[in-house]
Amino acid sequence: MYMRFTDIIGQRITPLLLCMIIAFISCGKKELPSKPAVPQTNIYSSESVFDEVKKKLQNNPNDIDALYHLADLYDRNAQYNEAIDAYKKVISLKPDMGYAYFKMGTAYDRLGKADEAVAAFKKAAKFMPDHPVLYNNMGVAYGKLGKLDEEIAALKRATKLRPVYSAARYNLGIVYLKKKNKKAAMQEYESLKKFDAGAAESLLKEINPSQTVKKGEK
Repeated sequence: MYMRFTDIIGQRITPLLLCMIIAFISCGKKELPSKPAVPQTNIYSSESVFDEVKKKLQNNPNDIDALYHLADLYDRNAQYNEAIDAYKKVISLKPDMGYAYFKMGTAYDRLGKADEAVAAFKKAAKFMPDHPVLYNNMGVAYGKLGKLDEEIAALKRATKLRPVYSAARYNLGIVYLKKKNKKAAMQEYESLKKFDAGAAESLLKEINPSQTVKKGEK
């Protein structure tokens, strides 16, 4: 079975989110060899973080930033149904928030609900027409529905917006193989080879399972 690659994009940075990001980065720093390992915790599953956001919502149920943070926390904690419900609340208050549609589409995709994912991605595209990651993930969702022509169109849009987008070019090569268009798949391989040897090698293995790229080959 072919593997496709989805991607994510950033969110708006608010004071609460900034604090969470700083805390997350700090947790990722390496300790010196002489120091004992310190158990790491997932700040996104911390009850205190959830409680802080929920407390804000108790005081103001229509706090869009808090609702979005809650949705993001659920998403990062793999609670996708809860994340979707929270994103829907965000959208009900701010219908033009493209990121919320995008993240909701990604959550639907992770639940295996490709139809709903595509619908959410289409809405996101109205507000984020120039985001390559959105079109890559939309293409992957189309592929899961067997809509290969739509998948190709979305992935082409992604690579047009970002020519050196490895995931989208790899995915495009894979869908060309599914369409029995080896020549087009090889063109994506040649493009990948110029800026991402690893992704190019992975694609070549799918194109020619018995062939591998030798080290130093250009």
